Amino acid sequence: MSSDQSSNKKKNTFTIIKDDSTDGHGGYGAGTVSLENMSSVIVDPNENTAYVDMAAMHARSEVERRVKWIQDKNEVPNGKLYWIVWVNVERGENGPYYGGVAGSEMRIDREIKRAYKSMAQHVTHMEKSLKGKIIVEHMDEQSKKLLKDFLIDFNEDMWNNSTEELKDALNV
Repeated sequence: MSSDQSSNKKKNTFTIIKDDSTDGHGGYGAGTVSLENMSSVIVDPNENTAYVDMAAMHARSEVERRVKWIQDKNEVPNGKLYWIVWVNVERGENGPYYGGVAGSEMRIDREIKRAYKSMAQHVTHMEKSLKGKIIVEHMDEQSKKLLKDFLIDFNEDMWNNSTEELKDALNV
């Protein structure tokens, strides 16, 4: 395989622990929220897949493109269900673990080029994930299983280091 072909393959990267933004320097940027340890996982129950798409951090994931966003879910009655799951990685005494996990719903109808998501919910869930909260109770069972399997397959040690709260929440 040529280097051009390998660079075109879909990359499944995950943001692990990066530089500590709270190193105590107190200079510019002190007290700001860092998204360096957060990744966005797209869960697609229609295709039974889950994968990292970091472009979702800026509402530019592949599934979010080429549609007009509507704030009323009823205007997208045939929209396919997708989840953006905000996953924050923390470091504990045993190493990195999935610290905050919060799923945000999207409904996308490619035929009419319309889609629904609540920006307020996405922002809230992103913030809650940063604070170590687990918010997946509103996700369907299939999507929770896809997420669980993805997190385990991605890094079983991080899964094993994660809280019982996360494991119980995704135990379907």
